[in-house]
Amino acid sequence: MLAPLLVIWPISVALTWLVAQGIANKPYDRELGEMARTLGLQVATEPSPGDLPKGRSRYALAPEAAALLRADESDTIYYQVLGLRGELLSGDRHLAVPDKEPPVVPWELHFRDDEVSNESVRVAFLWVVPEGMAGSDRMMLVQVAETLGKRSRLTNEIIKGVILPQFVILPLAVLLVWLALARGIAPLNELQRRIRSRDSSDLSPIDEHRIPDEVAPLVQAINDLLERLDQSIRAQKHFLADAAHQLKTPLAGLRTQAELAQREIDEGRSSPAELRRSLQQIALSSQRAAHMVNQLLAMARAEDQEHASRRSEVNLPVLAMETVRDFVPRAMEKRLDLGYEGPEPDRAGLRLQGHPLLIRELIRNLVDNALLYTPAGGTITVRVVEDPFGQVCVLQVEDSGPGILESEREKVFQPFYRALGTDVDGSGLGLAIVREIVQQHEADISVDDTRPRRQAEAEGQGPGARFTIRFPAHPRRA
Repeated sequence: MLAPLLVIWPISVALTWLVAQGIANKPYDRELGEMARTLGLQVATEPSPGDLPKGRSRYALAPEAAALLRADESDTIYYQVLGLRGELLSGDRHLAVPDKEPPVVPWELHFRDDEVSNESVRVAFLWVVPEGMAGSDRMMLVQVAETLGKRSRLTNEIIKGVILPQFVILPLAVLLVWLALARGIAPLNELQRRIRSRDSSDLSPIDEHRIPDEVAPLVQAINDLLERLDQSIRAQKHFLADAAHQLKTPLAGLRTQAELAQREIDEGRSSPAELRRSLQQIALSSQRAAHMVNQLLAMARAEDQEHASRRSEVNLPVLAMETVRDFVPRAMEKRLDLGYEGPEPDRAGLRLQGHPLLIRELIRNLVDNALLYTPAGGTITVRVVEDPFGQVCVLQVEDSGPGILESEREKVFQPFYRALGTDVDGSGLGLAIVREIVQQHEADISVDDTRPRRQAEAEGQGPGARFTIRFPAHPRRA
């Protein structure tokens, strides 16, 4: 803060000098104007001789007025009186004649700065109309000039009176600012020391009782960030623990089957049928492990904010139809009726802004989930619905399986959660991936039954499950 103060100080000196000069000029200008008016009155009241033409071409200054003009010991005073034809009637010839710019108002006092004999002077002048010549455009000029000695001395006195105290006030202000800042920054230094001394794993909130009020909002924002970071790290640790536990089972089965087959071969008790059965178990365990790894990679890709931010125009019907086509062989193997309902892919109204790979992964996981839980002979439908108001694009995946209880409809989106009473072989990550992708695209997802439960129970079938996702429509659709 010292640098701005040192820059402002000379600016203050310059402004003080300008203000002081204006203050010093006012009383002396008033006095100079009174002198000019006095001389003008002498012109106006001087009688004309009878043998001279009307116009007062003579001027005689009273001795008292002449003594008044020469009474100033500090400055030199000049005066000049010009007649109706511009001739010099009295005074000094050195004073310059001002321009007679129309309109000229009689007896209106004017001021200007000028020079007489290379010496700066202040001039007061006015135009005078003698008595008996009212309405005439011919006027006499009266000027009084004064050197600037008194004015300069008064200006310097004013500047001294203002500037000299600043030499005391400025260092005192710097000292007070220094002490105030040192005292004010001390709590910030303490806060910095406390933060630097923290362990990297310590995400507890910063104590807000010993911080300055000015930085309290900043500390509160940091505490909010620490809380969200702590929640994120806890979720990641929990996810990694669950992932390790889920991978442990297929890998352990894979190792067990491999050791069992090796032991049987070493003991000579192996048969082609037993080896085939062991190889089938090994293949199944490796397939489960590969599926789990693929789901973990999909989950990581869905959580990648930078990856999800690279968006483009997505044709939802095209992705839905391609996904259904990819799952047809698997549906036929399980004797399931898998189909697509919706408009043709060339409908421009069903476009949205998103990441094509993630949206394709979302549809695949919903269809895969339906294939896992729908019994043989059931029906699975992937449906795209156009909003008549053009605000959203609706995707539905429904099945005729056992459905999802209302109390579990939020839990099924948690990683590695499986509903009780089901023996479905899955990773438990499919719906968690779906929810993450939905959040990345600022959409919303809901779960309900495909048919009323009472009707389904009366028919001896499951109520089915319907997943409905509403994506914001493409901005150009609005």
